Amino acid sequence: MAEEETATGPGCAFLSEGASDIDPVIELALDMRWSWSHAADELWERIEPTLWEVTHNAWTVLQSASRDSVRRALAEPGVRALIDGILEARRAAAETPAWFQQSHPKAKLKCVAYFCMEYMLSEALPIYSGGLGNVAGDQLKAASDLGVPIVAVGLLYQQGYFRQAIDRNGAQRALFPYNDPGQLPIRPLREPDGELLRIQIPLSGYAVRVRTWEVRVGNARLYLLDSNDPANLPSHRGITSELYGEGQELRLTQEILLGIAGWRLLEALKLEPDVCHMNEGHTAFVVLARTLSLMEKTGQPFRTALAATRAGNIFTTHTPVAAGFDRFSPSLIDQYLGAYARERLGISLDDLLALGRVDPGDTSQPFNMACLAVRGSGYVNGVSRLHGQVSREIFRPLFPRWPTHEIPVGHVTNGVHMPTWESDDSDRVWTEACERNRWQGTLETMEDDLRDVPDSKLWELRCAARKSLIEYVRERTRRHMAALGASSWDLEAVKGLFSADSLTIGFARRFATYKRPTLLLHDPERLLRILASADRPVQLIVAGKAHPADAPGQAMIEEWTDFIARRAGGHAVFLEDHDMLMTQRLVQGVDVWINTPRRPWEACGTSGMKVLVNGGINLSELDGWWAEGYSPSVGWALGDGKEHDADLSWDAAEAEALYALLEREVIPDFYKRDKDGMPAAWVARMRESMARLTPRFSSNRAVREYTENYYIPAAEAYRERVAEKCSLAARIVSWQKEMERKWPALRFGAGKVETIRESHRFTVPVYLGDLDPDFISVQLYADGKEGGDPFLIDMARGEPQAGVDGFIYTAEAPANRPSTDYTPRAVPRFPGSFVPLEAARILWQR
Repeated sequence: MAEEETATGPGCAFLSEGASDIDPVIELALDMRWSWSHAADELWERIEPTLWEVTHNAWTVLQSASRDSVRRALAEPGVRALIDGILEARRAAAETPAWFQQSHPKAKLKCVAYFCMEYMLSEALPIYSGGLGNVAGDQLKAASDLGVPIVAVGLLYQQGYFRQAIDRNGAQRALFPYNDPGQLPIRPLREPDGELLRIQIPLSGYAVRVRTWEVRVGNARLYLLDSNDPANLPSHRGITSELYGEGQELRLTQEILLGIAGWRLLEALKLEPDVCHMNEGHTAFVVLARTLSLMEKTGQPFRTALAATRAGNIFTTHTPVAAGFDRFSPSLIDQYLGAYARERLGISLDDLLALGRVDPGDTSQPFNMACLAVRGSGYVNGVSRLHGQVSREIFRPLFPRWPTHEIPVGHVTNGVHMPTWESDDSDRVWTEACERNRWQGTLETMEDDLRDVPDSKLWELRCAARKSLIEYVRERTRRHMAALGASSWDLEAVKGLFSADSLTIGFARRFATYKRPTLLLHDPERLLRILASADRPVQLIVAGKAHPADAPGQAMIEEWTDFIARRAGGHAVFLEDHDMLMTQRLVQGVDVWINTPRRPWEACGTSGMKVLVNGGINLSELDGWWAEGYSPSVGWALGDGKEHDADLSWDAAEAEALYALLEREVIPDFYKRDKDGMPAAWVARMRESMARLTPRFSSNRAVREYTENYYIPAAEAYRERVAEKCSLAARIVSWQKEMERKWPALRFGAGKVETIRESHRFTVPVYLGDLDPDFISVQLYADGKEGGDPFLIDMARGEPQAGVDGFIYTAEAPANRPSTDYTPRAVPRFPGSFVPLEAARILWQR
C-alpha cells in the first residue's frame, strides 16, 4: 500500500520546514473530523480567532497562520494538554471496537468501496454541489463513527461548484475560484519508494496520467483523482476542470476516470473490496473495471467475471425522472471505450452497448449509465420509500411484464450526519439527555431520553439559536451591502434588521423549477401581510443558487431579490452564496424550515432533516423523506399525497394552502404563550420532532441499514461466487445461456379450476421443451387488494406428462375472491441467483 505523507503540498510556510513541534496540529487539521467534532475548536480559535469565527475551517486557519502565531498558541497554558488529550482519545477510540465490530464480529465484510461524483465534507474541500454530495459526505462520516470499513473514491476538481454573488440589480453572478491542492486538507499519495502515486489509463488512443490524493475523514478515507498532470494533453488536464462539466464528452471522460481509474487506484493501494457501492449512475464504469480486475486474477471470461462481481455491487439511484440519467451516443462510447471492450474485456462494442441500453437489442438507443449500473449490480435501491416506488416505475422497461412491486429496487431512506449539523447549544442539550458518544451506537434509547428534557430547556435552546442566527444574518447582510457600496447610514441600519423574538422561517436550496422556490411569492400581497403583521411578525430568510445555465432558476432568484428590495425590506432577506457553512447556520437557527417541491421529484431531500436535531420544525410537501416522516404531531404538510406534475392550477392551490397553514396554525402556535411565556403547543411539537425524527433520519440509521441489509449480504454473495475459481458464477452464466436458448419454447396449456368450499384448485399443464424443470418456478399470482400485499405461491410439480416434455402443476388459493383474479406464471430459478436482475424473463398464462 502507498505510504502516507506527514505533510501536504505547498501551503503554510512551516509545513515544509520539518517543524516537528507543529506536526500534531497539522495532523488535527488534516483530519476532517474537526468538521463535526468540536474537541479542537479552542485551538483554532486561539491561533486565528477572527478567521475561525468567519470560516470554522481548521485547515484555512492553519494555512493562514504564521509559524510564530501557531507556536504562541501552543505555548498557552493547557493547549498542549488539549492536543495530547485529543490525540490520545482518538488512538484509544481506534483501538476500541465500534458498533460494526461489536454487532457483526463474524461478518465476512472486510471493505466497502464507495464511489460518488461529489462529497460534501466541509467548505475546506469544495468538491460538491448539493444533495448527492451531502449524502455521500454524511454517510462517510457516519461510517467513521460506526466503524464500518468504507473507503471512498471521488474526483478532485480544479473548480468546484460556483460561488454566487448577487449584484445591485438582484441578479446572480457565478464565480469559479480555483481549488489549489496545496491549500486543501489533502495529502498526495506516494509509492513505497517515495514517488508520487499516479494511475495511468488509456483514453481515446492516449495514455492519461491521473494524480491521486487522500483525505482523512476520521477513521475513514476518501481517495481523490485529478487529471491536471503536466504530462497530459491540455484536453486531458481539463477532464477534472469542473464539477459536472458541460458537454457529453467531458462528462463521459470524468465518469471513465472515476469508475475505471478509481478502481485501479484501489488496486494500487492493495485494497480488495468485497462490496462496491455506486452512489448514482455516474459511477457505473466501475462495473467494467471491477470485472476486468477479476478476469485478470482468475482467467475467467467477461460474462463469468461480471456474474461474480455483480453479487458484490450495490447501485443507489437518486434520480426521480428517467431523463435525469446520463446518456451517451454509441459513437462516443466507441471512441473512448471501444478498444477497452475489445482488447481488455474481450467483448464486442455491441455487447458493451447492450449493457447500457434499456432494450439491449435496439441499436438506436443511447448508452444509459443507469442501465449499466442496474445490470452490473446485485442490489438496487432508491433513497426514500416514495422514491423506491418511483424508481420501480422508472426501471420497469428493463423488466417487461413483471409487476411493478417486483421490480428489484428497494429503498434506504437517506439520513444526515447530525453531529455535523447540530449547534454547540444543541450538542449540550443532547449530551445531557443522552451521552457524548450517542451517535456511535444504535440510538435505541434516544427518543425516550429526549422526552426527559424540560420544556424550558428546549425553549431556551430555540431562543438562543434564533438569536445567534439573527446576528449571523445581520453580519452577512452588512458585508454584502458594503461590497455593493452602501452608505454608512444604510450599514448602520442593518444592526436593527430582524428581531430575536420573532418567528423565523428559512427556505434555502438549489433554485430549480421543480423545487418551486417562488411558491411563497404566488400572492405577494398576502405574503407581505403575513410578514409585516404588527402583533405577530414573521421574518423570512431565503438563500440558494441556480445553475449558471438555468435561466428560469436565475429568474426566480431575481423575483425574490426584487420582492425583498422593493416590498419586504426588514421582513425578509436573501443571503448570497449559499454553501455548507451557511446551511449549518440556517438549520441551527430557524424555527420553521419550508420545502415546496413538486411531488415526486424530490427523491429524498435532506435539508429539512438537518433542522431536526436543532429543534426546528418542518413545513414541507409530502414528498421524499417527509412523506414517511410526517405526522401532525411533528410538523406541517403540504399536498394530498398524489402527483400533479407541473399543473399550475395545483401550484396555486398549494400556495393558498401554504398561506393558510402559516396564518391558521404555524404563526398562532408560535405566539400563543402560557403564563410563563412559553408557547406550549409549539414546544410540544418541537419535542416530538426532535425525539421521534432525529434518530430515524440520521445517517447513523442509514449506514447501519446499508450495512445490515446490503453490505453484509453482498459480501457473502460475492465470496460465494468467486470461491473455487468462480464456479458458482460460471454455473449461473450457463443457466442464463440455457434461459436465452430454451425459454422461447416454454408455454402453458389449457388449465382448469375447481372451487370446493373455501378454496380454488388450479391445475395447469406446462410444456418445457428442452428446458430443465429445475430451472423455473411455476407460481400462482394475484394482485393485492386495496393496496394490500399480492398473493403468490409456488405451484406443485406433478409427474411428467406422457408423450410431451411437460408437467402438470397444481395449487390452491382462497376462494374469498374470484378465480379469475389468479394467474399462473413461470419465472426463472437458480440457487444463489438474483431474479429478475439476472434473468428478467417471465411468462404468464393467457
